[in-house]
Amino acid sequence: MSLLRTKPINADMYCDTGLRRCLTAFDLTLLGIGAIIGAGIFVLTGIAAATKAGPAIVLSFVVSGFACAFSALAYAELASSIGGCGSAYGYAYAGLGELVAWIIGWDLILGARPSNPQ
Repeated sequence: MSLLRTKPINADMYCDTGLRRCLTAFDLTLLGIGAIIGAGIFVLTGIAAATKAGPAIVLSFVVSGFACAFSALAYAELASSIGGCGSAYGYAYAGLGELVAWIIGWDLILGARPSNPQ
């Protein structure tokens, strides 16, 4: 039993879930945009304009939009080639092995904690 074992890239093994495909491409596109942008755009706009970007806030939004687009394209490529449930854990397990996927899984769990516990 190796810690660096990987799972096979076979889309047929993930098709027996019994779930019905009812989302359209438009639904999935809007869901992806909502997941990428998040609520931080509404909270951090004033802080970024005042402290970091100044009058170039529009330019900084364009640059961050390109970064979000490239991230979305990378995840779309992984989802189309590997299949399955997705997420960084699944992609790391298929490509880098069980140990790296375990570390990434814990990173995802630790990153989901509240940022201001009181």
